[in-house]
Amino acid sequence: MPTMNISLPDVLKSFVDRQVEDRGFGTSSAYMQELIRREQERQALRDVMLAGASSPATEAIGPAYFRELRAKVGKGA
Repeated sequence: MPTMNISLPDVLKSFVDRQVEDRGFGTSSAYMQELIRREQERQALRDVMLAGASSPATEAIGPAYFRELRAKVGKGA
């Protein structure tokens, strides 16, 4: 696996060390990997939400939609 070295001021290094210990990460690398994964997920969700917000408006969902959905679920469809 490729490596990346980063420099942190003492206050941030101390914070990372506390997070590793308090949250049960094995290493500071594992902690950083988790932060990066979460940011990737956050950005992916943001992209989906922006795409939805910019998509054309559709018909409003009403009680009939939910009745049909319940009927489908009830049938195991």
